[in-house]
Amino acid sequence: MTDFNSYLLYNNTIETIQPDEQEISQKIVDSMARVNRLMYEKYRHAIRDAHSKSHAILKGELQVYENLPVHITQGLFSIPKKYPIIVRFSTAQGSIVPDKMSAFRGMAIKIIGVEGEKLLPELSDALTQDFLLVNYPIIPTGIIKEYLKMQEGLESQANRGELFQKVAQKAAVEVQNVLAAVGLADDTNELSAPGPHVLGDTYFSMAALRFGDYVAKINVKPLSENVKALSGKKIDNEIIEEDENAFLTRIISDFFQTGIAEYEMGAQLCTDLEIMPVEDGSVQWPEDKSPYQPVARISFQPQQTFSPERRVYADDVLSFNPFHCLPEHRPLGNIMRVRKLAYETSSKFRHHMNAQPGSNQKVLKSYRIK
Repeated sequence: MTDFNSYLLYNNTIETIQPDEQEISQKIVDSMARVNRLMYEKYRHAIRDAHSKSHAILKGELQVYENLPVHITQGLFSIPKKYPIIVRFSTAQGSIVPDKMSAFRGMAIKIIGVEGEKLLPELSDALTQDFLLVNYPIIPTGIIKEYLKMQEGLESQANRGELFQKVAQKAAVEVQNVLAAVGLADDTNELSAPGPHVLGDTYFSMAALRFGDYVAKINVKPLSENVKALSGKKIDNEIIEEDENAFLTRIISDFFQTGIAEYEMGAQLCTDLEIMPVEDGSVQWPEDKSPYQPVARISFQPQQTFSPERRVYADDVLSFNPFHCLPEHRPLGNIMRVRKLAYETSSKFRHHMNAQPGSNQKVLKSYRIK
């Protein structure tokens, strides 16, 4: 275990504004907004500009561990408390694509009952903390300059009426194959269609965030033996062939008809900005320099994971935003700074076009969904 004196202390100089960051960020947000409008015209319904397809919406519980080391008892994790949570499993593309298409999968967590000042002034009275995770440890386009190139490419394909998700899929698979070849990616996270069982994956924050006095990345990995057994497990071809558009929804639903599941949340603390940069999300932080340390357990009981009520709630009402957080856990780096603008713009458009209120003020009441 790394000595706690080796961990980098957070300070206001951790982040570095990139050349032309404001201009590039605005171009990215404007492009996303144009694609949002194209998707609205396609579906006659506003969807998220990323992770638009839901597979399950779960109610669960997060228990912060007792007797954590002092350097881990930060922010939300400063006391051993139990919180209700809402978790959404999703596919990363900004369009509704078949489950058979290889893609990153998402696990968004909304922790309920988190008291204290929030980062965004408009959420000062909200009692939630969000963590957004993906089953891949890095952001392939790790700086906004590269992110803009990707986004403009997606918009160009969308304008030509093509399935622009295939472009993102091809790029993601190529990145994965390169990283796997040099030992920087876990084979269980390979993106060859349709990928491993989503409940057996490990999910990562990809980008860095403040962790109280320190800087960290977050992950969630299987803990109970039944979900550990799903790690890297391929989905049966028979299930895929029966419904290639929605088999992920089915396998999650089937699991939770009777099954329980436990996962463990961990924090990887930064020790050196040279090898664990904040401003380049494409660099994987080496775990031999700083391993993930357990901070909390997530548990789910048997439930209906995608009832009509939950589907509408997840797609039209509920919003997840990494900036819905305590100041002690604010996202860091230029990709996350541009995402702050993108999340706000996309969420307002989606809720307005679908004539739905935002979720944060009524999330405690809506947690009682069946």
